[in-house]
Amino acid sequence: MLKRELIDTVQIPDGEELELFSHGRDFMIVLGHNELMSTRMRFSEEQLAELTFDRLKTESPRILIGGYGMGFTLRAALARMDKGEAVVAEIAEKIVDWARGPMAELTGDCLDDPRLNLNICDVAALIDDANDGTCEKFDAILLDVDNGPDGMVRFDNNRLYSRTGLGKARDALKPGGMLAVWSAAPDHGFKRRMMDSRMHVEEVNVRSRPNNKGAHHVIWFGKAL
Repeated sequence: MLKRELIDTVQIPDGEELELFSHGRDFMIVLGHNELMSTRMRFSEEQLAELTFDRLKTESPRILIGGYGMGFTLRAALARMDKGEAVVAEIAEKIVDWARGPMAELTGDCLDDPRLNLNICDVAALIDDANDGTCEKFDAILLDVDNGPDGMVRFDNNRLYSRTGLGKARDALKPGGMLAVWSAAPDHGFKRRMMDSRMHVEEVNVRSRPNNKGAHHVIWFGKAL
């Protein structure tokens, strides 16, 4: 029987310690007893991009993805883009090192794609930049920085899911833009906060694996009213 092998750990700035494990040909990123993501269950992270692009009206969007993780959402987004820009905010540089190192086969050439603008920073900082005019606003903001709308990995992430944080994300979007938030489980309070932040909200249930298999996950799509 194959055993999980610890490859490396990373201390998230002002947050928790994450561990990268291998299990045969598979990889997983773990926080304590919680498996945050794995190569065996990537479908819902890919759907975060796929379903967002289904709802966009531009073929060359400027999108913001927070964070990189294992790159499932980024690669799915790049596959749907003709031109445009994929801005990624990843809080820990070592996670990018994992992508280029032990998970290089999974990563492929996505980190060298000319459409990618990779930033080692808090995604909230890029949202603030779009609001104060430091950078262009986004056609879509895709958030998957915790296991749902709470600061599980990093306490400061809670501000992203507050009414104030959701308002900032809404205001960082271009007209007709879309905010998409991934979660491992439903959260009716968060859905209500999105609605209270002057967004039309659509809740979509997705599975962690294709062919309607695996755990049930949730993606919320918010469009400014």
